[in-house]
Amino acid sequence: MRLIGLTALLLAAPALATPANNQWHAKAREMLDKAIAYPTVAGRGQVPAYAQYLADQYKAAGFTDIRIVPYEGLKDDHTAALIVRWPAAGRAKAKPILLLSHMDVVEAKASDWTMDPFKMVEKDGYYYGRGSTDIKSGNVAVTAALLKLKAEGFKPKRDLIVFFTGDEETQMNGAKLGANDWRKQGWTDAEFALNSDGGGGAFTKDGRSLGFGLQTAEKTYQSYDFTVRNRGGHSSRPRPDNAIYELATALKKLEAYRFEPQLNETTRAYFTERAKQEKGALGDAMRAWLANPADGAAADAIEASELEVGTTRTRCVATMLSGGHADNALPQIATARVNCRILPGVEPRVIEAELKRMVGPGVEVTVADDPNVPTPVSPLRPDVVGAYTASVHAMFPDAQIIPQMSTGATDGKEFRAVGIPTYGVDGGWIISPDDERAHGRDERLPVKALDDDVDHWVRMITALAK
Repeated sequence: MRLIGLTALLLAAPALATPANNQWHAKAREMLDKAIAYPTVAGRGQVPAYAQYLADQYKAAGFTDIRIVPYEGLKDDHTAALIVRWPAAGRAKAKPILLLSHMDVVEAKASDWTMDPFKMVEKDGYYYGRGSTDIKSGNVAVTAALLKLKAEGFKPKRDLIVFFTGDEETQMNGAKLGANDWRKQGWTDAEFALNSDGGGGAFTKDGRSLGFGLQTAEKTYQSYDFTVRNRGGHSSRPRPDNAIYELATALKKLEAYRFEPQLNETTRAYFTERAKQEKGALGDAMRAWLANPADGAAADAIEASELEVGTTRTRCVATMLSGGHADNALPQIATARVNCRILPGVEPRVIEAELKRMVGPGVEVTVADDPNVPTPVSPLRPDVVGAYTASVHAMFPDAQIIPQMSTGATDGKEFRAVGIPTYGVDGGWIISPDDERAHGRDERLPVKALDDDVDHWVRMITALAK
């Protein structure tokens, strides 16, 4: 998450905090404080409690169609999803809009932090705490915006459906259920989805604009196992055929291998905007690749930039190793886990076949788990792009709007897979790279960014549901 714009930085970065003189900003701060205090980590069983807290906020505001749905998460850990429906006033003019976020966070140890990660600390214009950026700030901002609209008498002309899951950081079973079983029950079916776990803005520390991202695509997560088998033998009598050496050779081939670079609607729009920002060699490479998508050297030069890794092609990397069974025995088996992030629309079986050709005979390549479903690129809908652009420019008039393909994954991919276009359109922002701490130590969010995000979601929902 998180990209932003400079005219604003001169306003926002030096003054990261704003007075709590707006009741809905104050409400968001109160909710974020409560949210961070729930350690919604896999295995701790706290997601249902946090879901109940949020449900209580909606109930107190007058929402009536609220359900907390338990389900199985990581290793049979019981977690839950929160579903809140705000029906259209009168006959709906269109199918519902789905508002996505997730309530779970990754583990954080107090010994690793300079403070308790599950107690919000407000200091130097920042909110510190696990989930302050990923992504309790998002579900808090969406909730505060809906409470404000409800209190002010807004009458949506289409149903609005809040869908917050409890295991996005682990198994994503909630998103799978939401996109399939619960959608078929009518709980989560929608024309399109707006995801707070994507988009957002950033400034560099010296005030340079990096624009606001609009996430419309995600890579497919898929792992494979490379396995070499051997008859083994006594270690005192080595032979040329050695399972560990053969596996090492295969992994060196993987290290050097480059999948075919490809542009799609999202990445073409992304690099068109990025090329305007980059004036040196990286910018030249972007412009060359846009002019000729078959220019592999230009794509390689883009991938050499740390910020652009994985943006031009499918990428696979070895992540785990095992092999052998005794100090004094030749290995009978050696295995490596290879994790791939596959371009949208490409089937995992296609990558499996390409990996087999790459390593050659003697190395088994198998899908580690059930094949994941590739997701299409969500089209750049004029209504969503227009609403997002207008809302961002209400805060930061000169900010660029940059379509993005995530190299990671969010719950949104499950909805794209069943034909519901999904857009990462959060309105929060950070100072980059100082605040890029999601999943890391001393995670934090500027106080002003949360206030801006609440106002942003009010504008987005109003524009698309009026």
